[in-house]
Amino acid sequence: MQPTPARTNRNADPPTHADWMAAARTEYTRLDTLLAGLAEDEWLLPTDCAGWAVRDVVAHLIGAAESMARLREGLRQVWCGRKMPAKTLVDRMNAVQVSERAHLPVARLRADLAEAGARGVRARTRLPGPLRRVPLPFGPPLGTRPLGYLTDRIYTRDAWMHRIDLARATGRPVRLSLEHDGRLVGDIVVEWAAKHGQPYRLTLTGSAGGSWQRGIGDAALELDAVEFARTMAGRRPPDRGLLRHGVPF
Repeated sequence: MQPTPARTNRNADPPTHADWMAAARTEYTRLDTLLAGLAEDEWLLPTDCAGWAVRDVVAHLIGAAESMARLREGLRQVWCGRKMPAKTLVDRMNAVQVSERAHLPVARLRADLAEAGARGVRARTRLPGPLRRVPLPFGPPLGTRPLGYLTDRIYTRDAWMHRIDLARATGRPVRLSLEHDGRLVGDIVVEWAAKHGQPYRLTLTGSAGGSWQRGIGDAALELDAVEFARTMAGRRPPDRGLLRHGVPF
């Protein structure tokens, strides 16, 4: 087992289930604040997600939250997605989420996201520990991971990264704090470090940044914390060796 990398700022402890749920609630609040400031034509702007405009990202977020709020809805999306022209189960579900909301006005999309997000977080919060530990097949290269990896980390990371996508698409500033965003970035760093397993020194700048190190080596990296996360999520190409080891979002 690889040792946990040392971090030189606050919030070094791994997030708990309660921490993840608090972070998820914060994300939906910040998403709603961002969307409240958009003009109707800005919902049609393209994002960093290939083929998706702002409204499509929001439609996906609604559908994802709905799939967590009710098991039957998640299974329905799987069933409806079986004929979608996409390679993976997740991509097929995403296509269902977007296509089923293509006709909705933006006011309805915003209201639906606030409502579905709250219900989804409540359902995720109530998942008991034994159920969160049930292994699920995530496919290569992840193999199996516990259900809680999906319901805690991935759904929260996904909402966070899409908030960044929406801010970039609309030219809005990204609201960041060390206590919230820095905690999410730190968790991404820990997973990235475990994936590549090499000695490194990493300095991430900005309000969500910090410094991490494991071992002694020549791999010293410095970049903006949000750009690091975007690289991990595949939003921008890696420009240095260890950054090619992305993590799931």
